[in-house]
Amino acid sequence: MMLFRLLLLTIIATVGVYTAIVVAEHGLDLLPIFFGDIAKMEWPGQFNVDFFSFMTLGAVYIMWRHQFAPLGLALGFLVFVGGAPYVCIYLLVASFQANGDVKETLLGKRRAAS
Repeated sequence: MMLFRLLLLTIIATVGVYTAIVVAEHGLDLLPIFFGDIAKMEWPGQFNVDFFSFMTLGAVYIMWRHQFAPLGLALGFLVFVGGAPYVCIYLLVASFQANGDVKETLLGKRRAAS
């Protein structure tokens, strides 16, 4: 669990620093670029479709983990704003709430108990 938590922290730091540099250089106007690259049907667009698919998968996983309750729906939709750092923070908090129990971290308390 310690290595998993270290990986999560590394991703948070790496993406956070990279994002800060990009925002400082190019601003926050991401959406026209993101969807514009998709519309061009080139490799940057392919990467964006792949990335958006992973974000969708992460959002649905978080919603499922919370059994699609209103809180889970809200936490899931935050994936589209926070990306990988948000999912890593979510999993890091979940790992501490579960006292390092991998089954409970990934499934949630109710599903892990059954």
